[in-house]
Amino acid sequence: MILASCDELKIAEAISSLNYANPFLEERQMLDKTILGEDYIDAGPVWSLSTTGKQDLNVERIKTKTSWIVEKMYGKISGNGKVQISKEEKDLYANLVIYHLFEQFRSSFIEYIAGKENEPVGFYGDFLTELERLTRLPGCNISLPYQPSHLFAMYFQIHRAFRYIFRYIVGGSMPTARLRASVWQSIFTHNMSRYSRTFYPRMNDITTLITGPSGTGKELVARAIAFCRYIPFDAGKLQFEQNYLDQFSPLHLSAMSHNLIESELFGHRKGAFTGALEDRASWLENSSQYGTVFLDEIGEINEEIQVKLLRLLQERIFHRVGETKPRVFKGKIIAATNRNLESAMNDGRFRKDLYYRICADMVTTPSLREQLDDSPGEIENLVEFLCTRILGEENSASLAKETLSWIKKELGPSYEWPGNVRELEQCVFNILVRGSYNPPARNDRNTNLSEAVSTGDMTADELINRYCLSIYRRTRSYAETSKILELDRRTVKSRIDKAVLSEKSG
Repeated sequence: MILASCDELKIAEAISSLNYANPFLEERQMLDKTILGEDYIDAGPVWSLSTTGKQDLNVERIKTKTSWIVEKMYGKISGNGKVQISKEEKDLYANLVIYHLFEQFRSSFIEYIAGKENEPVGFYGDFLTELERLTRLPGCNISLPYQPSHLFAMYFQIHRAFRYIFRYIVGGSMPTARLRASVWQSIFTHNMSRYSRTFYPRMNDITTLITGPSGTGKELVARAIAFCRYIPFDAGKLQFEQNYLDQFSPLHLSAMSHNLIESELFGHRKGAFTGALEDRASWLENSSQYGTVFLDEIGEINEEIQVKLLRLLQERIFHRVGETKPRVFKGKIIAATNRNLESAMNDGRFRKDLYYRICADMVTTPSLREQLDDSPGEIENLVEFLCTRILGEENSASLAKETLSWIKKELGPSYEWPGNVRELEQCVFNILVRGSYNPPARNDRNTNLSEAVSTGDMTADELINRYCLSIYRRTRSYAETSKILELDRRTVKSRIDKAVLSEKSG
């Protein structure tokens, strides 16, 4: 039996692939184009808040087309009594049903997530009814690769992931787009099909390490991963087993003494040290199997705690300070640092065996300068986002205009933003309160270059590299920089890359 035409099958296969595609990679756009053809609306290479209107239209059109194809196939199968269809056709139809149900109940999941409470899920019955209607057909039962409760839990996880990645990791530059795609992989791995079938209960085994300069949103990334972990659904109670908002435990190590870190992380027994007046359960002990402990600034901990943390990651076992009873850690560890751990290992300040336990999944947050170098207009999107978060959508426009005007006049496009997005946010607050912002140290590269020349601190090669970078920061164009310097474009780019690398290492 032929369920669809060749063109319809091509579209159906693309829709089926959407179930397992990373929405923040180019593969998603390619699938959308295949499905919609001439109806596809080009929203640019990056799916971000600034392009959400056009992307939403594409999503709605795919939803409509999916529903049409599913109902057409359903009609052919159910209207012919006992029918013979191939395993490939059954699998294709099953995957279409999975995507159809995901879109059909999208608004219900979004509303439930916005409620922020782990209340009974009232629409699970409607979901189950529609699932059974589409799969229990006369003379031809369609088997899905998942149990209904697991499929429902996967939908919940995917909707959470999209919300916390898309709406909180903002920006339209390619570095930020790559960050969103990377966080998605930290949650689901790069192979969503394998994850959803077999690996979803084992993500606790993988420690995530987030690196990047201060002020680039490392904790924001950690929260996104922690809030978007898989949580089973209890069909009998109509509830998820845990409230996802209770599953994140941040520990800011650089603000704590050695003893306090031990006590908070591992717990202690009464009398274990001066001031230990009662038993204390630790963050590790209080974490459920769906929980995440976030160790911020892991590069600051001393060797003694590094050894204990290494054992924890190797054996999932720890001891409270002052006792010998082993306790089991069931959750996931996310660590973050703005330090160069490679240098710390070479200097003997960070254990290599610990590093190789925490580097299974690495995410790097880009600096604000990297984002602006890729997309100079990104400053406008970020300022508008921050102003909206501060004043609300109705009152943010005038503050955004004032802030952008001040930045353009006083700092210019080449300002380094050493404090990254955190500094940009404080700039907005300063302009809101005082109408101006006084950076602690304006990083004027041209002045620094002149000083370095006058003091003889650079080789000739370093001078050329720095000069190429200085011109590029003014023009924002490799071609224009090459023209001014009368050098080959590839030579200019090579020298600029070397200069940037030298700045980062220095």
